[in-house]
Amino acid sequence: MTDTKNEPRSEVIAGLIPSAPRRLFGTVVLYALGALLLYLVAVEPPAGLHLVFLLIVLGLAALYGGYKMWDVTGHMIELTDDELRLSDGRVIFRMEDVLKVDRSFFAFKPSNGFLVTLKVPYPNAWAPGLWWRFGKRIGVGGLTSGAEGKLMADTLAAMIAERDGLIDLDGLR
Repeated sequence: MTDTKNEPRSEVIAGLIPSAPRRLFGTVVLYALGALLLYLVAVEPPAGLHLVFLLIVLGLAALYGGYKMWDVTGHMIELTDDELRLSDGRVIFRMEDVLKVDRSFFAFKPSNGFLVTLKVPYPNAWAPGLWWRFGKRIGVGGLTSGAEGKLMADTLAAMIAERDGLIDLDGLR
């Protein structure tokens, strides 16, 4: 589900991108965790071979997570009339598939973010620090600004309400 270069790109209504300090802090923490776990195995290996293997796997997973976080947080999440996508064109979800947007306190959502429930399931995906998708649920946020996340969630909720005929935004413009 990606845009091709031949298709016209619709106008961006709202954007969400992690600040440089948050991006740096998040990746440094993951790299440090991975390095610490691998250092622990080298300096003070646990008694069981299975624990050595587990620490190596967890250390490598943390290092890969840090790399993946650095890579994906370099992109902006863009909200358009048609979809929510990354700035490189990868589609997170299409607007016609959105059922509801949830920013409530008890929603299982990333920090500074929101939860989107879809009508149809999408393939599972994860962009550490930016968004995740599991079936019909998508969490957006993490290393992003709370104010930008709130703005995007409110804009998305208003677009869904207008689509469903609950409000008329054209009268407000």
